[in-house]
Amino acid sequence: MQGNAYGASLAGGAFDLESFVKQPQTILRLLSWLFSIVVFATITAEGYTNPTSQPESQCVFNSSSVCSYGVGIGVLAFLACVIFLILDAYFPQISNAKERKYIVIGDLVFSAAWTFLWFICFCVLANQWSKTNNPAAAAVADAARAVVAFAFFSIISWALLSYFAYGRYRQGVSDFDQEYRDPANDHNTAYPPAPYSSSSGPTGYQQSPFSHSKEQPGEYQPPSY
Repeated sequence: MQGNAYGASLAGGAFDLESFVKQPQTILRLLSWLFSIVVFATITAEGYTNPTSQPESQCVFNSSSVCSYGVGIGVLAFLACVIFLILDAYFPQISNAKERKYIVIGDLVFSAAWTFLWFICFCVLANQWSKTNNPAAAAVADAARAVVAFAFFSIISWALLSYFAYGRYRQGVSDFDQEYRDPANDHNTAYPPAPYSSSSGPTGYQQSPFSHSKEQPGEYQPPSY
């Protein structure tokens, strides 16, 4: 069980970089990592304008809290992608099924949560950008649209990560049920065969010398000297 639980079938095996890079989860994490960089880096670099009439810079999405939310979600998503990429690379080396279970559950919960948070981020950014009243926002319109677009792409990538994490969790639960079935409650399992048939004794058993045909009663045989 512990050799193939939760999608890791080569516990203790050598790390294969080529197969790791080709895994769908690895590709999705790299894309999510890239999308998060685009979102928080673009907001940080071009999401604020400095109108001449106001001493402080203004967020192009009408509220500094909206820009802060986008930056925070993007930075945390960036860090999470790095951490889970390391865990995915180390995952086949883990031989403890409980540790694998905790990693898979953590991946599932975090991916589902960030799918929801990216959805909120996309809705807020798109809504605020459509209502922007900042006269300097036209100069950074392309950057603002890129932030909204990559926030939407992040919803898709994190939703797919949630799907694959759920698949790994279901696979681990199924493997556990199959490998750790209680024999006392399993009526389909046949009883183990007897070590030897009922007609023959164990190996090396010699038949009793008294099992030969009995001598006829009354027949006398003189002793030999």
